[in-house]
Amino acid sequence: MPSSSKAVTTRDFEDVVAAVQSYVDGMKTGDAKVTAKAFHDEAVMYGFAGGSLLGGPISNLYDYVEKSGKAPNMQTRIDVLAITPTTAAVRVDMENDANGADYTDFHTLLKQDGQWKVIAKLFHQHS
Repeated sequence: MPSSSKAVTTRDFEDVVAAVQSYVDGMKTGDAKVTAKAFHDEAVMYGFAGGSLLGGPISNLYDYVEKSGKAPNMQTRIDVLAITPTTAAVRVDMENDANGADYTDFHTLLKQDGQWKVIAKLFHQHS
């Protein structure tokens, strides 16, 4: 009988969602330090908001969170689209951020030293 070996554990799925949840929690509370827990130090972000391409280092997101403040009425859905033992792709649908905007984000994560961190964030602001 062939042995069964599961490459990705249920715990990995939970840890990926928990990492992205830190991003969501920081956005809701307006706390960039909480948001930063989700991201690798060298993470980048790029996307479209207001029809313009925005992006660069993830510190731009932290600035946005600090300037925009709390989003207590924000609603989100986190979906793990794909996962391997060391990589993951996650979609975050977000409604009503601190500025009342709606977004779809795609986060790519790496597992390094046992921790999942977002290495890149792609986003689209819906009009």
